[in-house]
Amino acid sequence: MASSSTPVRIGVIGLGQWGPNHVRNFRLVEGCEVGRVCDSAEPRLALARKQFPGLETARDPRSVTQAADIDAVVVATPVQSHFKLVRQALEAGKDVLCEKPLALNSTEARALCALARRKRRILMVGHVFLYNPATLHLKQAIDRGELGRIYYMDAVRTNLGPVRSDVGVVYDLASHDISIFNFLLGAKPESVSAVGGAFLQKGIEDIGFLTLTYPRGIICHVHTSWLNPRKVRQLTVVGDSKMAVWDDMNHLEPVRYYDKGVMPDNYASFGEFHMILRDGAITTPRLKLYEPLLRQDQEFIDCLRARRTPAASGEFGSQVVRVLEAAKVSLGHGGRITRISYR
Repeated sequence: MASSSTPVRIGVIGLGQWGPNHVRNFRLVEGCEVGRVCDSAEPRLALARKQFPGLETARDPRSVTQAADIDAVVVATPVQSHFKLVRQALEAGKDVLCEKPLALNSTEARALCALARRKRRILMVGHVFLYNPATLHLKQAIDRGELGRIYYMDAVRTNLGPVRSDVGVVYDLASHDISIFNFLLGAKPESVSAVGGAFLQKGIEDIGFLTLTYPRGIICHVHTSWLNPRKVRQLTVVGDSKMAVWDDMNHLEPVRYYDKGVMPDNYASFGEFHMILRDGAITTPRLKLYEPLLRQDQEFIDCLRARRTPAASGEFGSQVVRVLEAAKVSLGHGGRITRISYR
């Protein structure tokens, strides 16, 4: 591991959608340098060399995971390869940032967390929305009690594609919202019910609807789809004092708070039961916008330096994998309510 006075040398495996962004960001982080990148496709390596002159490239992942001149590894490959690559890096004494989801199943995820503990290495998962300014603002508002008792959350994450063949839309998209729910509530769901449809590829769902139950009776719902004509990234949080809507596609006013609610009419006559709708002001906080992935990558380096656990830790990522696993079971049984065990 690099000392506090020497740069942290990062190796990036995978130059598909996210890998090049990690390379760009880590080159901006003070006290960090990208020592080597790896991908199985030579055209991607050639493009990386063109984008980042002087960048060292390789096709064998071991040139990153086993290299003595690499301090930490970023795994940005398809999920099927996560377990093998993360394990190799941890066993070689590297700290690891792995893109979400951490693994295909909870057995693999728990094994990686246990290995990281034994090796005393930092294991972080790329749940990038934990570093989004809107998520952090909502978290503060909920923790301060500004929304009151939380009743439910509803998330919509849809688009026309991109259609993947390695995992279904639940693993691909719902993992984001599960991580957001867990983070905002500071809790884990107790059960899940999931239904979906595989219209384009047999056995790989293109749409998915998940209902999760959390402690204190909080219900969270996710609608995911690769077959929607509109790209929607929206979260609604309903409390007994206020409500909030986060529209991630609205870059000017991403978060709005609604001073709205429903309350009983204490002056209703005997034998009657009335509810009064409260319609108050709408407020829009000013958020200092920044690139969440850059903030996440900066956090990774900060955690390496301080040897502290990140918010998107391996354990946090493992819990998300367990929920996804239970959702897959529910999908296979037509939406049956499935209890989630974290042991």
